[in-house]
Amino acid sequence: MTVNEVASVLDAEIVTAGDLNAEVKTACGSDMMSDVLAFVKDQSVLLTGLNNPQVVRTAEMMDMRCIIFVRGKEPTEEVVALAKQKEITILKTQHRLFTACGLLYSHGLSGGDRS
Repeated sequence: MTVNEVASVLDAEIVTAGDLNAEVKTACGSDMMSDVLAFVKDQSVLLTGLNNPQVVRTAEMMDMRCIIFVRGKEPTEEVVALAKQKEITILKTQHRLFTACGLLYSHGLSGGDRS
């Protein structure tokens, strides 16, 4: 699935575009960036309701291609500017975190569990 297809599945608005044709195979949903850093491996997409620059910095450290803000959260100007600088796509969707993760899972993205 591409980032553009992720946007379509979630009826998401593209806030800032990195590589919309980038292939993504895994995703994770969390509002705790410490958990993302500690437990996530090889994820391409981060779904979150947390809206601060640390989200972009975490995505960058984990080589994620796309951040999706759920529940209609509007990313701050600082978040958008940092994502543009790091060439990370930002999407926003009205779906709640659980629903958004479920939609992506049902369309073929996995959680990329370490097992």
